[in-house]
Amino acid sequence: MQHNPAPSKVALVTGCSGFIGYHLCARLLAAGWQVIGVDSLSDYYDVSLKRRRQDMLAAHDGFQVINAAIETPNLLMDLFKTHRPAAVFHLAAQAGVRHSIDAPRSYLTSNIVGTFELLEAARVYPPQHILLASTSSIYGANTAMPYRETDAADHQVSFYAASKKAVEMMAHSYAHLYHLPITAFRFFTVYGPWSRPDMAPMKFAKAILANEPIDVYNHGEMRRDFTFVDDLIEAVMRLILAVPQRPAAGAVPVAGDSLSPVAPFRVVNIGNSRPVPLLDFIAAMERALGAKAQLNLLPMQAGDVAATWADTRLLQALTGYAPSTDLDTGLAAFANWYRGYRKNA
Repeated sequence: MQHNPAPSKVALVTGCSGFIGYHLCARLLAAGWQVIGVDSLSDYYDVSLKRRRQDMLAAHDGFQVINAAIETPNLLMDLFKTHRPAAVFHLAAQAGVRHSIDAPRSYLTSNIVGTFELLEAARVYPPQHILLASTSSIYGANTAMPYRETDAADHQVSFYAASKKAVEMMAHSYAHLYHLPITAFRFFTVYGPWSRPDMAPMKFAKAILANEPIDVYNHGEMRRDFTFVDDLIEAVMRLILAVPQRPAAGAVPVAGDSLSPVAPFRVVNIGNSRPVPLLDFIAAMERALGAKAQLNLLPMQAGDVAATWADTRLLQALTGYAPSTDLDTGLAAFANWYRGYRKNA
């Protein structure tokens, strides 16, 4: 039996202490939302960084956090029952393409089992909109670019990507069976202040400032659609109101729209739509830091892809917005934050 949610401006954010989760919670709080955050504070990377993000959020009266794993049975069910969130942002996941080669079981429990627990809670206490974080890695072996949401994406090349594709398909089935409006946003190489230490910007900055070489895979022959975190958060905030509706029987699909023909479910790319060669990214990082990089050129790593590029026309059609922060501006903001972070670490 389903229970109708009480009208509210309550948001539930899983993965609230992560890089993107922190920025999203801060933006929601600034917009007047009450935010219920959940985070396991896993040790995949330095937990002190997550705690620093969480402490900044905790300074807001409207923020409440539960430090626990989302796959814990009944944890999310109880939170949905108590708080009846109007919007749910599902960001919690075991991240990292390369780590999924070494520790695949953590992706199974966090990404798939954890998402199952969230969908079950939403089935019983349905929110007005679920926004689910997915990834550009889902496009896998696709070579036609820019990547479009309507492209078939069936050949993932890492277990991380496969787990996120499974999450999308699970969400679609719940959207169809239980009338849950769900938007899965596939984001492209997000960077900015408070980012993860396993991602290129922090790894590169740390090595460059220490006058140590940086590992550059595929001998630098890579391109990425780098997306500044503020742009990603602006897009997600605008998508809150772009609630998918189940199409009427026999309705003709709108060209370019990924809306499911049988469910209130849609996937949306969020990227800068400007693929940048990796060596150009490194040059921009050098300018931001005022230091030169030493390059350790290596072959392609297993599970990686040579290029990503987002088609963002659907995002623009739904929200009127397109990410546009240029790399020099974004990396200058990152470098300014990183210098201060290193001083206070």
